[in-house]
Amino acid sequence: MPAEYARYPSLRDRAVFVTGGATGIGAELVSQFAAQGAKVAFVDIDGDAGAALAKQVAVQGSPAPRFEVCDIRDIDALQGCIADAAQEIGPIRVLVNNAANDDRHAVDEVTPEYWDDKMAVNLRPHFFTMQAVAPMMRAAGGGSIVNFGSITWRGGFGGLPAYATAKAAIEGLTRAMARDLGPDGIRVNAVVPGWIMTERQVRTWITPEAEERIALSQCLKEKLVPADVARLVLWLAADDSRMCTNQMWVIDGGWI
Repeated sequence: MPAEYARYPSLRDRAVFVTGGATGIGAELVSQFAAQGAKVAFVDIDGDAGAALAKQVAVQGSPAPRFEVCDIRDIDALQGCIADAAQEIGPIRVLVNNAANDDRHAVDEVTPEYWDDKMAVNLRPHFFTMQAVAPMMRAAGGGSIVNFGSITWRGGFGGLPAYATAKAAIEGLTRAMARDLGPDGIRVNAVVPGWIMTERQVRTWITPEAEERIALSQCLKEKLVPADVARLVLWLAADDSRMCTNQMWVIDGGWI
């Protein structure tokens, strides 16, 4: 993986808010936005990892990101974090809805409470973060929102029906919000990752059988890493993609 990313001058000093930014893809997003000179705020339920990342980014010479611990199931707290971030770093012009939980679950074991919890983590926050940033983006003359979907439902993956349902709904929500917010110059896109080799995925789900499935399914026979996803998100956030909205951007090595 080349060390140098493209530089996006439009991202310098732009206020960016990322959910689930402490680890995995989210941590890569926070680091790469900061490296572009953006003013980054992020939230995560993992306070230790979030604080460590904020310190690491600053040590590497990028602007120190703003971190708050937040359980995104608490919508009042989440919208409060967005308001607090805007007070400190300026009106949010880029929103990345990255946070998710893809725990596997058997059909017979899912209860109504479990189902509702998975929607509360994987779907509901996407709408309410967009609701919170829309007025400030509108006042600023526009903005870019990137929602995270998944290939799980497109590929017919089993073993996680609640998660797959939420991720399918995100694509519908993205299209609806792109239409509603477009007149205000606000772009709304979804990034649809394949199987990304985050530390959690490698530790929890990557078995020899999974490796074989990936090799058979992808057209490109290389593993996807968080940096691959970050490159796409940076472009969607920057003015370089100013006329791109209402789209699903699949990055899965040609799986789907």
